[in-house]
Formats: sequence, C-alpha cells, structure tokens
Amino acid sequence: MSDALSPPLLFALGLFAALWLLAGLWAVGRGIAMQRRSAFVAGQAERLASLVEASPQLPVIVRADWRIEASERLGRWLGLEQGPRNFDELRGLGSGLGPDAHDALRQAILGAQRGAKPFVLSLKPEASRRTIIVHGAAAPQAVGGAGSVLLWLSDATEGQQALAHARQERDEAMAAFEALSGLIEAAPFPMWFRDTDLQLALVNGAYVRAVEAKGPAAVIDGGIELCETVAGVSAAEAAETARAAGTAQVRTIPVTIEGERRIMRVVDVPLAPKGGRAIGIAGYAIDIQELETERGAHRRFVDTQRELLDRLSAAVAQFGPDQSLVFANQPFRRLFGLSAEDVSEARPFARLLDAWRERGRIPEVRNYPEWRQTHVDWFAQPGASEEDWLLRDGTHLHVVAQPTPDGGLLLIAEDKTEQVQLAGARDTLLRVRTATFDNLFEAVAVFAPDGRLHLWNQRFRRLWGIDEPTLAAHPRVDALMGGLADRLVKPNQISIVQEVIRAATLERQQRGGEIGFADGRYFDFASIPLPDGNALLIMLDITASRRVEGALRERNEALETADKVKTAFLSRMSYELRTPLTSIGGFGEMLQAGYAGKLDDQQRSYVDAIMDSVAVLSRQIDNVLDLAQGEAGTLAIERAPVDVKTLLENALADAKPLATSEKVELVGNIAADLGRIEGDAPRLSRLVAGLLDNAIRFTAPSRKSGGRVLLHAEGDAERVDIVVSDNGPGMPDTVVAVTRGTQAGTQTGGIGLALARQLVAAHGGTMDVVSEQGQGTLVRISLPRGA
Repeated sequence: MSDALSPPLLFALGLFAALWLLAGLWAVGRGIAMQRRSAFVAGQAERLASLVEASPQLPVIVRADWRIEASERLGRWLGLEQGPRNFDELRGLGSGLGPDAHDALRQAILGAQRGAKPFVLSLKPEASRRTIIVHGAAAPQAVGGAGSVLLWLSDATEGQQALAHARQERDEAMAAFEALSGLIEAAPFPMWFRDTDLQLALVNGAYVRAVEAKGPAAVIDGGIELCETVAGVSAAEAAETARAAGTAQVRTIPVTIEGERRIMRVVDVPLAPKGGRAIGIAGYAIDIQELETERGAHRRFVDTQRELLDRLSAAVAQFGPDQSLVFANQPFRRLFGLSAEDVSEARPFARLLDAWRERGRIPEVRNYPEWRQTHVDWFAQPGASEEDWLLRDGTHLHVVAQPTPDGGLLLIAEDKTEQVQLAGARDTLLRVRTATFDNLFEAVAVFAPDGRLHLWNQRFRRLWGIDEPTLAAHPRVDALMGGLADRLVKPNQISIVQEVIRAATLERQQRGGEIGFADGRYFDFASIPLPDGNALLIMLDITASRRVEGALRERNEALETADKVKTAFLSRMSYELRTPLTSIGGFGEMLQAGYAGKLDDQQRSYVDAIMDSVAVLSRQIDNVLDLAQGEAGTLAIERAPVDVKTLLENALADAKPLATSEKVELVGNIAADLGRIEGDAPRLSRLVAGLLDNAIRFTAPSRKSGGRVLLHAEGDAERVDIVVSDNGPGMPDTVVAVTRGTQAGTQTGGIGLALARQLVAAHGGTMDVVSEQGQGTLVRISLPRGA
C-alpha cells in the first residue's frame, strides 16, 4: 500500500502532519501560557484577598437583590456565628446590628442605590463592644453591577477609646486648669504671668488690689508693675534674668501694697516644657514683713536672753544641731576656761570635752572614751540629763544637759562647791543645835501644824516624865497632854496648854500662861508661831522666882506701908509747921503795919527779913505737901483760865530781887500772844518761881560775873512752851534722873525738878531737862491749852 501512494500525496500528508504538529505545538504553548496567566491571576487575587483581609477596612458589596459579598471578618465584627449572605442576616437576636442601626443602614443603602449618594454611619453591634464606621457609595459597574452598593467598614473601637480618653484628659485638664485658676485668683498674695515678650498677661485679684487698679484688664493694658525698680533692676529685667538662668530667681525688696510699704519676697519662675524654651515667666510675691519683724524681734530676744544669761551666776552654754558651740555666757567661760576663740570658732562638743579633760574641768573616770561617747549622746536623748561632777581641784558641779527641739543642746553647770561646804557646816550646826537644844535650861517642844509633836529636848521629856518611845511616835497634842493632867496641881489647866499650842499652829498667835505641878514646881509657858508653820512651846521653871517674888511682895507691902507713914508724917508736919508760921507771918505783918509802934529802918529791915523767910518757908512747905500728895496720887488740880503772859511776868518780877542780889542777869523773852490755858494758877506760879529760883541760885556761885538766866515762852493754838535756861555749872545726872522718874533727889534742885515734873504731868503736859556739866541747864515745859 505504501508503494501505491504517490509522492504528492505523501507530501500533502507530510505537510498536513507538519501543520497539525505545528497546530498542536501552538495549542500546547497557548495552553501553557494561559495556565501561567491563570496562575498569575490567581496569585494576584490571592494577594489582593490577603491585602483586603489584612486591611483595617473591610469591603462589603450589597447587591441589588440585597445579597452580601464579604469576608468572614464581617461576621466576627458583628458578633455573628457565621458570615452573613444577605442583608437581613445582619440583624440577629442578641447579636448583629440592632433594629435601629439595621434600619438606618438600609435607608442609607437605598439612598446610595437611588441617588448614588455616599454616606458615613457609626454602628455598634449588640453582641460586640466594637464601634464600626461605615463609608458607603454606589459600587462601580465592574464590581457589583447595577444597583450594587460598596460598603467600606472600619473598626474605630481603639480610635473611639483613644478619643474618649483624650476627651476625658481634656476635661480633667480643663477642670484642673479652672481649679488652678481659682486657686491663683483666691491666693492672698499677688501672682502674675508674663508672656514671651515679658509683658503682663495674667494677674490675680491680690495683684489688682495691691496696685489699687480697677481690674485685671486695667493692669495688663496699662502694664502696671507691682515691683518698682530696685538697685537699677526693673521687674521685667528680673524676669529676663530668670528666663536666661532657667531657674527661679528670688529677691527680697520693699514693695508698696495698698499704699503701705512692705517687705516682700518676689519669685520669678520660668515656665518651659522639659528641655524646651521658656514659654513665659510666672511670678508671685509673699509678704514677709511680719516674718522680718518677728525675725528682728527674735534676734533682739536672743540678744536679750544672752545678755541675761551673762548676768546669771549659773554657767550656761548652747550647742547647735551640728554639736558646735554657739554661745557661752561669762560664768561658763570662767568656769571652764573658754577663750573668745573657742566660742568664735564654734568648736564641737567632743573636742571641748577633750580640752576640759586636759584642764581638769571634768571628773576623773576610768574609761574616758566610753564616758565621752555617753556625753556626746546627750544630743540624741529624749529628755534632760543631770550629773554631779567632782573636779580635781575640789570643785563640785551640778550639770544639766537639756536637748533642744532643733537637735542642739543646752548645757547648764552650777558651782555647788559653796553649797556642799555649807551643807557640811549645816550638818555641824545641826549637831550643835541638837546638843544645845538638849542642854537648854528651858523645856522646849515643837509641834507641827497638824498638832503632832515634831521635836523636843531632854528637859521636856524629864519635866513631864514621858518615856522616849512615846515621844518618838510623834503623838498629837491632845493625846499627849491628855495623859499628863494628873501631874498638875489643877488637872484642868492641861486644856490651857493645848489651847495655847492650837492658837500658835492654827491662828498664828503667841500666847502664854503659868501652871503649877503637883510636886510644888511652877512653870511659865508660851507657844510661839514659827515661820515654817510649826509652833514652839517653851516652859521655864519659875519656882525659885515665885519664892523670890513672894519675898519681894512682902517687902513691897512693907515699903508701901512705910511710904504711907512718911506721907502722913509729911502732911502732918506741913500742917504743924504751917500753924506757927502763920502766926509768925501775922505778927510780922502787924509790925510792918505799925500796930506796935513806928519802926526805925533797922527794925523794918529785920521785919522784912522775917517776912521773906516766912514766904520762902511757906512755899517750901507747899512744895513738900504737893510732892507728898503727888507721890500718893492725891494731888488735886483746880483748873481755871490762866493768863500765861501775866503769870510769867509776875514770876520774873518776883525773882528780880534775888537775881540782882546774886548778880545774875535775868532776861525774859515772852511772846505777846501767849493767851490763856486751863490750869491751877497758884501751883503754876510756884512751878515757874521754883525753876527761876533754882536757876538763879545754882548759877550765881559758879560765875563771878556773867551769870545769865533766860525765861522764854511761845505758843500755838494747841500748846504753850515755857523754857528756863541758864549758863550755870549744870546738874548731876542723879538730879536730872528725877525728871524721868528714875530716882528721888534730896537736893533742893532735885526736889524742885521732881515737883515740877508732877505738876506738869498733873496738867497733862511734858517736861524735858537737858543739862551739860559746865555748860548749863535747859528745862522745857509744854502745857496743853485745854484740860
């Protein structure tokens, strides 16, 4: 058969086979190419699907028939169990969109389908906490066909949370800003803020009031500065300095606040973000006028305190919180041998202890390092520490260390050396007192304010016959004295002793008395209040005194009897002498009158001498009688108005002849306005006459010439003073003593002065005698006007 085929046919068959082969090869190549393109497209689709899946936005196509094309993420976003396939599946029971959100989305899609109107919705699925933002518009023809809507869903949950957080932070910041603004506005001190141009941008109410402006706007617009230029630096320049330095700048300057000059602490604070440039300068001013005033007062107080401490006898030193010496008064410097350099260099307490050890100003101790550390720890003690130091030189110091609130220490040292010595002396004195107390002649006991026996001596114990244990129990006075009543002559007198003790302890009154014991002894007792509230009971044995007193009483009675006899004798003698004297005077007057015939000159002189002697003797008898009556207390004064001037002039006239005969100058210096007094004129006449007579008689023998007696008298509305003075030899002390009633005199002058004293006393007056041997005598009598 092969032979039968012709070459053309074979050629045609070969050509056909070749063409077929070529067609097969092209078809194979075309398939391979299409396969590759399909694989590329599939890869691209897969990549696009991955990109869409990874995109934060989710595309959703809603067809015209409300079918949905979307990935499974849509179901997860909406809280559905599986991805929805149609629009109604977007609304589920307890999941998916709520009815309102579902209807709102439907209406928006219908609007996009009909009018190609894009829309944006915010949806919150019911079963999810997500917030979904939906951007919708008509889908391109190539994507969904006619009537389709392309939705782009984005999860805005984190953005919404961030936005809510940002809003919350904004609200908190605004609230804080408002609170801060309110706080700044309510601040009692001026505050301000400067912008980057250092111009005032904000001020508070205190600032406005300080500069006395109408309001903050007036301050800012007018650029009214609170701080004026000080030392060439203005407020803006001070703010510029703070901005340049980047730190707060503090100045203390005088500022006028509401018209009053005050000291202020002004602070400028640059405000800048961390590491950035300052955006402004904040400032405030604090009134420190009171603080400066208090500081000044505190400094003055400290100076005054230290000056006072320098005046104290106690040694005082102050140490600061760093344990260095701050102050030491003069006694402390002297006591511890501190120099001015020690104080000025503020040496530490520990070093001072070392220095004091070398000088022997601290006690000798075995372990000095331990002792030193113990005393350095005084600074940390919660309370005061006290010690007694005995130094090498015998000085006794009482040391008090008081920690101060600031961590320092107040050290007080008092030299007790003298007190220790006095304590020793006191102990010795107490022993001496006890020995003296026990050996007193008096019985002594001391009772406390509560009536208990406190102290007693041995004589008190022996006097009452009480054993020592009973007294050592310190019984009360009622219990003690109640068992001693049987020792007295009159047992009821024991209550008097108790009452005297009670009066001294409770009423603080001194009382006394006398008691007799059954054995015949007598005691004077007294209870004396003591300054410490106790009472001292003293009992003195007066048994011998009572015996002597009895003897003296008997003798006094005998003397009184003898005095009465003497007085009666003087009275009788005076009357007996007066009777013949009266007869002699009567006959003398008859002779002077010429009843016996005319007398010649010699006879008349004899009769005159007789009459003078009668007058002198009569006056002496009257004086003796008045003296006797005065001593007996029976001197009677007959009071009547007496012209003192007339009485004294008559006395001078009567004494003139005697003064002339004795060659004594008699001088009268009598005031013209003496007036009258109530008194016994005859006795006052004899009183003055006796004083003049004594003065003349005792002056004449002592001076051959120049004898002088002065009678001086003056008076006022209440009294009359009469003075008789002479320049004679003076009187012995025994005679002068008569005027004071200390002794009796037998001389003429003494009897005259004694009588004068009695007459003056009877008139209610006083008499003083001043006499100097060789100089003379002065007698001053002061008589009252009335009775």
